Amino acid sequence: MTSAVVFAYHNVGVRSLKVLLAHGIDVRLVITHEDNPGEQIWFASVREVCREYGIACITPADPNADDVVARVAALDADFLFSFYYRLMLKAPLLATARLGAFNLHGSLLPKYRGRVPVNWAIIHGERETGASLHVMNIKPDNGALVDQQAVPILPDDTAQDVFTKVMVAGEICLDRALPRLIAGTATLTPQDLSQGAYFGGRTAEDGRIDWRQPARRIHDLVRAVTHPFPGAFADLPGGRLHVWRTRVVDQPAPAGKPGMLEFRDGSHTLYPLGGGCLRVLEADIDGGALPEQDLPLLRIP
Repeated sequence: MTSAVVFAYHNVGVRSLKVLLAHGIDVRLVITHEDNPGEQIWFASVREVCREYGIACITPADPNADDVVARVAALDADFLFSFYYRLMLKAPLLATARLGAFNLHGSLLPKYRGRVPVNWAIIHGERETGASLHVMNIKPDNGALVDQQAVPILPDDTAQDVFTKVMVAGEICLDRALPRLIAGTATLTPQDLSQGAYFGGRTAEDGRIDWRQPARRIHDLVRAVTHPFPGAFADLPGGRLHVWRTRVVDQPAPAGKPGMLEFRDGSHTLYPLGGGCLRVLEADIDGGALPEQDLPLLRIP
Protein backbone atom coordinates (compact mmCIF):
# COMPACT_ATOMS: atom_id res chain seq x y z
CA MET A 1 0.00 0.00 0.00
CA THR A 2 1.28 3.46 -0.92
CA SER A 3 2.03 5.55 2.16
CA ALA A 4 2.32 9.25 2.94
CA VAL A 5 3.05 11.80 5.64
CA VAL A 6 0.85 14.87 5.30
CA PHE A 7 1.32 18.47 6.41
CA ALA A 8 -2.11 20.11 6.24
CA TYR A 9 -4.36 22.90 7.51
CA HIS A 10 -7.55 24.74 6.59
CA ASN A 11 -10.29 23.59 4.20
CA VAL A 12 -7.73 22.71 1.54
CA GLY A 13 -6.01 20.43 4.02
CA VAL A 14 -9.28 18.73 4.94
CA ARG A 15 -10.40 18.11 1.37
CA SER A 16 -6.97 17.05 0.12
CA LEU A 17 -6.48 14.63 3.00
CA LYS A 18 -9.82 13.03 2.11
CA VAL A 19 -8.67 12.66 -1.51
CA LEU A 20 -5.63 10.70 -0.34
CA LEU A 21 -7.84 8.45 1.78
CA ALA A 22 -10.22 7.92 -1.14
CA HIS A 23 -7.27 6.62 -3.18
CA GLY A 24 -6.34 4.15 -0.45
CA ILE A 25 -3.21 6.00 0.64
CA ASP A 26 -1.89 4.86 4.02
CA VAL A 27 -1.58 8.21 5.81
CA ARG A 28 0.89 7.39 8.58
CA LEU A 29 1.04 10.82 10.20
CA VAL A 30 -0.55 14.25 9.80
CA ILE A 31 1.20 17.43 10.97
CA THR A 32 -1.08 20.43 11.39
CA HIS A 33 -1.24 23.72 13.33
CA GLU A 34 -2.72 24.71 16.64
CA ASP A 35 -5.47 27.24 15.91
CA ASN A 36 -4.44 30.81 16.71
CA PRO A 37 -6.84 32.22 19.35
CA GLY A 38 -6.40 35.66 17.80
CA GLU A 39 -7.55 34.49 14.36
CA GLN A 40 -11.12 34.10 13.17
CA ILE A 41 -11.41 30.34 12.58
CA TRP A 42 -14.01 30.05 9.81
CA PHE A 43 -12.53 26.95 8.19
CA ALA A 44 -12.67 23.20 8.82
CA SER A 45 -10.31 21.31 11.14
CA VAL A 46 -7.69 18.85 9.87
CA ARG A 47 -7.29 17.56 13.39
CA GLU A 48 -10.99 16.64 13.54
CA VAL A 49 -10.65 14.65 10.31
CA CYS A 50 -7.71 12.77 11.84
CA ARG A 51 -9.82 11.95 14.90
CA GLU A 52 -12.63 10.72 12.66
CA TYR A 53 -10.35 8.44 10.64
CA GLY A 54 -8.02 7.36 13.44
CA ILE A 55 -4.93 8.99 11.93
CA ALA A 56 -2.01 10.02 14.13
CA CYS A 57 -1.80 13.83 14.28
CA ILE A 58 0.72 16.20 15.86
CA THR A 59 0.97 20.03 16.06
CA PRO A 60 4.65 20.93 16.52
CA ALA A 61 5.59 24.61 16.66
CA ASP A 62 8.57 23.80 14.42
CA PRO A 63 8.07 21.03 11.85
CA ASN A 64 11.81 21.06 11.10
CA ALA A 65 12.85 20.29 14.68
CA ASP A 66 15.15 17.27 14.94
CA ASP A 67 12.62 15.13 16.82
CA VAL A 68 9.90 15.78 14.22
CA VAL A 69 12.25 14.99 11.33
CA ALA A 70 13.35 11.80 13.06
CA ARG A 71 9.75 10.71 13.63
CA VAL A 72 8.80 11.38 10.00
CA ALA A 73 11.93 9.60 8.70
CA ALA A 74 11.17 6.53 10.83
CA LEU A 75 7.81 6.16 9.08
CA ASP A 76 9.61 5.52 5.75
CA ALA A 77 6.68 6.93 3.76
CA ASP A 78 6.54 6.93 -0.03
CA PHE A 79 5.29 10.51 -0.30
CA LEU A 80 5.21 13.73 1.66
CA PHE A 81 2.36 16.12 0.87
CA SER A 82 1.77 19.71 1.97
CA PHE A 83 -1.77 21.10 1.75
CA TYR A 84 -2.10 24.71 2.91
CA TYR A 85 0.45 24.15 5.68
CA ARG A 86 1.77 27.54 6.72
CA LEU A 87 5.43 26.82 7.51
CA MET A 88 8.35 26.06 5.19
CA LEU A 89 9.60 22.48 5.17
CA LYS A 90 13.38 22.26 4.99
CA ALA A 91 15.59 19.84 3.06
CA PRO A 92 15.93 17.13 5.77
CA LEU A 93 12.15 16.75 5.94
CA LEU A 94 11.70 16.75 2.17
CA ALA A 95 14.36 14.04 1.85
CA THR A 96 12.38 11.63 4.03
CA ALA A 97 9.89 10.83 1.25
CA ARG A 98 11.11 7.94 -0.90
CA LEU A 99 9.09 8.88 -4.00
CA GLY A 100 8.93 12.65 -3.59
CA ALA A 101 7.45 15.61 -1.75
CA PHE A 102 4.58 17.58 -3.30
CA ASN A 103 2.69 20.77 -2.47
CA LEU A 104 -0.73 22.02 -3.56
CA HIS A 105 -0.62 25.77 -4.22
CA GLY A 106 -3.59 28.10 -4.80
CA SER A 107 -2.57 29.77 -8.05
CA LEU A 108 -1.64 28.91 -11.62
CA LEU A 109 2.09 28.73 -11.01
CA PRO A 110 4.45 30.36 -11.71
CA LYS A 111 2.07 33.30 -11.13
CA TYR A 112 1.45 34.37 -7.53
CA ARG A 113 4.09 32.31 -5.79
CA GLY A 114 4.22 32.85 -2.04
CA ARG A 115 1.54 33.94 0.41
CA VAL A 116 -2.25 34.44 0.05
CA PRO A 117 -2.30 33.92 -3.74
CA VAL A 118 -6.10 34.08 -4.04
CA ASN A 119 -6.27 37.53 -2.43
CA TRP A 120 -3.41 38.85 -4.56
CA ALA A 121 -4.98 37.57 -7.79
CA ILE A 122 -8.23 39.42 -7.03
CA ILE A 123 -6.43 42.61 -6.00
CA HIS A 124 -4.68 42.60 -9.38
CA GLY A 125 -7.93 42.17 -11.27
CA GLU A 126 -7.18 38.70 -12.62
CA ARG A 127 -10.03 36.93 -14.39
CA GLU A 128 -8.57 33.46 -13.86
CA THR A 129 -6.63 31.57 -11.21
CA GLY A 130 -6.48 27.96 -10.10
CA ALA A 131 -4.52 25.30 -8.25
CA SER A 132 -1.14 23.74 -8.97
CA LEU A 133 0.34 20.48 -7.70
CA HIS A 134 4.12 20.74 -7.78
CA VAL A 135 7.35 19.24 -6.50
CA MET A 136 8.52 20.72 -3.22
CA ASN A 137 12.08 21.93 -2.80
CA ILE A 138 13.84 24.35 -0.46
CA LYS A 139 12.54 27.42 -2.32
CA PRO A 140 8.75 27.88 -2.05
CA ASP A 141 6.45 27.23 -4.98
CA ASN A 142 9.11 26.88 -7.67
CA GLY A 143 9.32 23.11 -8.16
CA ALA A 144 8.28 21.27 -11.32
CA LEU A 145 4.55 21.07 -12.02
CA VAL A 146 2.61 17.81 -11.84
CA ASP A 147 -0.86 19.16 -12.69
CA GLN A 148 -2.91 22.36 -12.78
CA GLN A 149 -6.60 23.25 -12.87
CA ALA A 150 -7.90 26.71 -13.78
CA VAL A 151 -11.04 28.41 -12.44
CA PRO A 152 -12.65 31.74 -13.43
CA ILE A 153 -12.71 34.83 -11.24
CA LEU A 154 -15.96 36.67 -11.89
CA PRO A 155 -16.01 40.49 -11.58
CA ASP A 156 -17.84 40.51 -8.24
CA ASP A 157 -16.37 37.32 -6.72
CA THR A 158 -15.01 37.73 -3.20
CA ALA A 159 -11.88 36.05 -1.90
CA GLN A 160 -14.02 33.42 -0.20
CA ASP A 161 -15.91 32.75 -3.46
CA VAL A 162 -12.64 32.24 -5.31
CA PHE A 163 -11.03 30.28 -2.49
CA THR A 164 -13.91 27.79 -2.64
CA LYS A 165 -13.35 27.33 -6.37
CA VAL A 166 -9.59 26.97 -5.93
CA MET A 167 -10.13 24.37 -3.21
CA VAL A 168 -12.19 22.26 -5.62
CA ALA A 169 -9.60 22.85 -8.36
CA GLY A 170 -6.94 21.51 -5.99
CA GLU A 171 -9.06 18.48 -5.24
CA ILE A 172 -9.41 17.81 -8.98
CA CYS A 173 -5.62 18.21 -9.50
CA LEU A 174 -4.77 15.82 -6.72
CA ASP A 175 -7.41 13.26 -7.65
CA ARG A 176 -6.22 13.29 -11.27
CA ALA A 177 -2.52 13.17 -10.46
CA LEU A 178 -2.41 10.55 -7.71
CA PRO A 179 -2.70 7.47 -9.96
CA ARG A 180 0.24 8.74 -12.03
CA LEU A 181 2.32 9.59 -8.97
CA ILE A 182 1.69 6.17 -7.48
CA ALA A 183 2.53 4.42 -10.77
CA GLY A 184 5.65 6.53 -11.28
CA THR A 185 4.38 7.84 -14.63
CA ALA A 186 3.72 11.49 -13.71
CA THR A 187 5.24 14.07 -16.06
CA LEU A 188 7.12 16.83 -14.22
CA THR A 189 7.21 20.13 -16.12
CA PRO A 190 9.71 22.78 -14.93
CA GLN A 191 8.23 26.20 -14.26
CA ASP A 192 9.24 29.25 -16.27
CA LEU A 193 9.77 31.45 -13.23
CA SER A 194 10.10 34.57 -15.38
CA GLN A 195 6.33 34.39 -15.95
CA GLY A 196 5.44 35.10 -12.33
CA ALA A 197 6.67 36.55 -9.06
CA TYR A 198 6.59 36.09 -5.29
CA PHE A 199 4.04 37.88 -3.12
CA GLY A 200 4.17 38.29 0.65
CA GLY A 201 1.57 37.95 3.36
CA ARG A 202 -0.95 40.70 4.05
CA THR A 203 -1.96 42.51 7.25
CA ALA A 204 -5.11 44.39 8.19
CA GLU A 205 -3.35 47.69 7.38
CA ASP A 206 -2.95 46.55 3.76
CA GLY A 207 -6.72 46.98 3.42
CA ARG A 208 -6.42 50.77 3.63
CA ILE A 209 -8.14 52.33 0.59
CA ASP A 210 -6.24 54.74 -1.64
CA TRP A 211 -8.90 57.06 -3.05
CA ARG A 212 -6.51 58.08 -5.84
CA GLN A 213 -7.14 54.66 -7.41
CA PRO A 214 -9.96 54.21 -9.96
CA ALA A 215 -13.23 52.60 -8.91
CA ARG A 216 -12.40 49.19 -10.39
CA ARG A 217 -9.14 48.89 -8.44
CA ILE A 218 -10.87 49.85 -5.19
CA HIS A 219 -13.64 47.34 -5.92
CA ASP A 220 -11.00 44.64 -6.41
CA LEU A 221 -9.44 45.50 -3.04
CA VAL A 222 -12.83 45.45 -1.30
CA ARG A 223 -13.77 42.00 -2.59
CA ALA A 224 -10.27 40.62 -1.93
CA VAL A 225 -10.28 41.52 1.78
CA THR A 226 -13.96 41.39 2.74
CA HIS A 227 -15.37 38.91 5.29
CA PRO A 228 -13.89 36.75 6.74
CA PHE A 229 -10.84 39.03 6.33
CA PRO A 230 -10.41 42.39 8.13
CA GLY A 231 -11.87 44.44 5.27
CA ALA A 232 -11.08 47.53 3.18
CA PHE A 233 -11.15 50.76 5.18
CA ALA A 234 -10.45 54.47 5.24
CA ASP A 235 -10.47 57.17 7.90
CA LEU A 236 -13.14 59.76 7.09
CA PRO A 237 -14.01 62.92 9.02
CA GLY A 238 -16.90 60.97 10.56
CA GLY A 239 -14.84 57.97 11.67
CA ARG A 240 -13.35 54.78 10.26
CA LEU A 241 -15.22 53.59 7.18
CA HIS A 242 -15.19 49.84 6.44
CA VAL A 243 -16.40 48.92 2.97
CA TRP A 244 -17.47 45.28 2.71
CA ARG A 245 -19.27 45.02 -0.61
CA THR A 246 -19.45 47.25 -3.69
CA ARG A 247 -20.46 47.18 -7.31
CA VAL A 248 -18.82 49.11 -10.13
CA VAL A 249 -21.31 51.44 -11.81
CA ASP A 250 -20.60 52.34 -15.42
CA GLN A 251 -21.18 56.05 -15.22
CA PRO A 252 -18.95 59.11 -14.75
CA ALA A 253 -18.90 60.97 -11.47
CA PRO A 254 -21.17 64.05 -11.45
CA ALA A 255 -19.49 67.44 -11.38
CA GLY A 256 -18.09 68.21 -7.96
CA LYS A 257 -18.51 64.63 -6.67
CA PRO A 258 -15.02 63.06 -7.06
CA GLY A 259 -13.67 62.50 -3.58
CA MET A 260 -17.14 62.16 -2.05
CA LEU A 261 -19.35 59.50 -0.50
CA GLU A 262 -22.79 60.51 -1.74
CA PHE A 263 -26.13 59.66 -0.18
CA ARG A 264 -28.99 59.79 -2.64
CA ASP A 265 -32.34 58.02 -3.01
CA GLY A 266 -31.71 55.82 0.02
CA SER A 267 -28.30 54.48 -1.00
CA HIS A 268 -24.63 55.46 -0.92
CA THR A 269 -22.23 55.86 -3.85
CA LEU A 270 -18.46 56.34 -3.73
CA TYR A 271 -16.73 58.63 -6.21
CA PRO A 272 -12.96 57.99 -5.92
CA LEU A 273 -10.49 60.65 -6.99
CA GLY A 274 -9.15 58.11 -9.50
CA GLY A 275 -12.41 58.16 -11.46
CA GLY A 276 -15.53 56.06 -11.84
CA CYS A 277 -18.07 55.24 -9.17
CA LEU A 278 -18.95 52.42 -6.79
CA ARG A 279 -22.39 51.57 -5.45
CA VAL A 280 -21.98 50.75 -1.76
CA LEU A 281 -23.83 47.52 -0.94
CA GLU A 282 -22.43 46.96 2.57
CA ALA A 283 -20.39 49.32 4.74
CA ASP A 284 -20.21 50.85 8.20
CA ILE A 285 -18.56 53.73 10.04
CA ASP A 286 -17.10 52.81 13.42
CA GLY A 287 -19.32 49.73 13.34
CA GLY A 288 -22.53 51.70 12.83
CA ALA A 289 -24.74 52.58 9.88
CA LEU A 290 -23.57 55.13 7.34
CA PRO A 291 -25.13 58.57 7.88
CA GLU A 292 -27.78 59.65 5.42
CA GLN A 293 -25.69 62.52 4.09
CA ASP A 294 -22.76 63.23 1.79
CA LEU A 295 -19.28 62.81 3.29
CA PRO A 296 -15.82 63.71 1.95
CA LEU A 297 -13.58 60.68 1.44
CA LEU A 298 -10.49 62.46 2.79
CA ARG A 299 -9.95 64.27 6.06
CA ILE A 300 -9.82 68.03 5.59
CA PRO A 301 -6.69 69.51 7.30
